[in-house]
Amino acid sequence: MKYFLLFILFFPLSSYSQIGIGTENPTRTLDVNGDLRIRTTNATIRESAAKDSIITVGATGDITRISSKTVVESHFKTFIKGGFPAGSSAAISISIPANSYTLIPFNTIDFDINSEFNVSTSTYTAKQPGIYAVTVSIRANPALISLGNELGVGIFKNNILQARNSFANIQVVLVGNVTPPTRTVQTLLQLNTNDTITFKAFSGGLINLGLIGSGEESFFTIQQVR
Repeated sequence: MKYFLLFILFFPLSSYSQIGIGTENPTRTLDVNGDLRIRTTNATIRESAAKDSIITVGATGDITRISSKTVVESHFKTFIKGGFPAGSSAAISISIPANSYTLIPFNTIDFDINSEFNVSTSTYTAKQPGIYAVTVSIRANPALISLGNELGVGIFKNNILQARNSFANIQVVLVGNVTPPTRTVQTLLQLNTNDTITFKAFSGGLINLGLIGSGEESFFTIQQVR
């Protein structure tokens, strides 16, 4: 081996486009078929070097450099809270056909660690597999819910209903509405990469639903727990 190394030192390297150690068929400029050991390294006085000098080894053995920021962010879990822009009561209007679901157009994000929620489509798309805790809550304008009409909210995974909270609007004589105008549902979902989550409102009859636009009353959260 030492004669091979001396040969490398004294022979012009430009004559060889690829050099192999432990292999006769190198596929890289330097192709080492075996373990790699570095006995000593020079200390750096530039602490910021860690941001751009992390060396990684892929499944094929290729060595590449990657920033520490990319490594850390690849392990960030999902934490999202969103809703509507701040507004007056019943500022958000949704038309719901009878006995059907309609997408709730959440279009404001308080925080989204991994940038996974699309405000233009009101859709969450998972970047990594895991177990997720999902919650949605809406507060409707009671005056726009007719007597006996069912109103609900649902959580959908890949456009398939996963959880729902729904009940009818009930009145009592001399008392008025006794059914709260809030619908809240939460569940745990197992998601794979590119699975989607959306939130939809349900109505038993044709209504123009007015939602309270304030973030403390109409909102959703998505949290990766594992």
